[in-house]
Amino acid sequence: MELSTIHGLRDLLANREISAEELTNQALEKIEKIDDKIKAFVTVTKDEAIQVAREIDQKRSKGESLGPLAGIPMALKDNMCTEDIKTTCSSKILYNFIPPYSAKVYEKLLGAGSILLGKTNMDEFAMGSSTENSGFFPTCNPWDLNCVPGGSSGGSAAAVASGEAVFALGSDTGGSIRQPASFCGVVGLKPTYGAVSRYGLIAYASSLDQIGPFTRDVTDCALVMNAITGHDSFDSTSALVDYPDYTRFLVNDIKDMRIGIPREYFGEGIEPEVEAKIREAINKLEELGAVVEECSLPHTQYALPAYYIIAPAECSSNLARYDGVRYGLRVEDADDIVSMFSRTRDQGFGIEVKRRIMLGTYALSSGYYDAYYLKALKVRNLVKQDFDKAFEKFDCLITPTAPSVAFEFGSKADTIAMYKQDVCTIPINLAGIPALSLPYGLVNNMPVGLQFVGKAFGEGNLLRVAYTLEQNSDQTRLEPSLEGVK
Repeated sequence: MELSTIHGLRDLLANREISAEELTNQALEKIEKIDDKIKAFVTVTKDEAIQVAREIDQKRSKGESLGPLAGIPMALKDNMCTEDIKTTCSSKILYNFIPPYSAKVYEKLLGAGSILLGKTNMDEFAMGSSTENSGFFPTCNPWDLNCVPGGSSGGSAAAVASGEAVFALGSDTGGSIRQPASFCGVVGLKPTYGAVSRYGLIAYASSLDQIGPFTRDVTDCALVMNAITGHDSFDSTSALVDYPDYTRFLVNDIKDMRIGIPREYFGEGIEPEVEAKIREAINKLEELGAVVEECSLPHTQYALPAYYIIAPAECSSNLARYDGVRYGLRVEDADDIVSMFSRTRDQGFGIEVKRRIMLGTYALSSGYYDAYYLKALKVRNLVKQDFDKAFEKFDCLITPTAPSVAFEFGSKADTIAMYKQDVCTIPINLAGIPALSLPYGLVNNMPVGLQFVGKAFGEGNLLRVAYTLEQNSDQTRLEPSLEGVK
């Protein structure tokens, strides 16, 4: 039996048709069989996973109360701290780091009964759009091993798409959940900033980072959201609001819902075949009863440059802690402490991380702070105001998730071309609002992602629209053949 959805496997587990240990062994066997080609995982926690699975089976046999995800195998992006399990951020500078505590989301998933299979590969410190910037190795797209899985959460997306894990968590700073979800043909949700605790998430850009799920379908997305959302006193940016049961939004009905189509997301840079698939999905939603209308988000064109001031500035500050003194890599043969600092950082960080640290340090430097960083923050506010105005009229917005389907390794060697891969996702992070990527058909035999954008804490509307489209279209459930992998 192939690994399937959370809701399908949960019924099999509850009816004792399969045990948690059997399911976990099945997942581990698949990882052992195909991950040498996919390379989704940095660390596999085989012994720990089997032990937890046995404990869950024992509790079930005794009739004890179990969590909503009991027995379901999952994976975590390797920038989420896991006590006593290596957490590297796919960086040489943290190659041997074992955290003394766990991220809040990991604690929540353990409490819900989920089983950690391992930690997934990523662009180093979450900086990239292809997972080519991993300090260890690139991850391959299960649809085509010559193509990237997207980034920075490429390992998590590839693990779910290939069936190595039932679901996974990633982090999204400028599109790092939604873009790889699009490239790999799975569901990916970036929640509202503050809806999911960032405690234990190793920071890239603290005002933009947000943890969210990768799943096989929309129902599973709602189930994982139920497990990971909520206020956390250990996270000062965590929102103290009432969080709903997200499964109650899984309603096959969008009659009279108002959907906006921002014209700025269908301009230069969007591949015509991708745009055609998105418009096909929009027409389908209109057939299903939605009221669709074009709209404008006029400051969208400034989002990308503003992001590449704000995110590197925060990165420069956050990554200053990696100095070879407290944890991770240390160059031993330095002549003095200053030499040790500089040589450790030079050897420990990759090219893209160094680039962003330098960009951010420059933007924050004396004489340039007002000209660059402060101006970028003002632009960020204008982008947010555009969305606020749009949501006075619309229940959700629809855009492409990415301007193209997955591309071949090395084909975006130009830095600007790579940065433009996040042109459809970055504005959402600047505004702090939720967005969901849903697979919708293929272009050149590779998945296309459809992005639903909602107002703050409006994840329910996104789930409702995506679920309705999923129930009424055969283009939303995509499965790679894994040719050349098995």
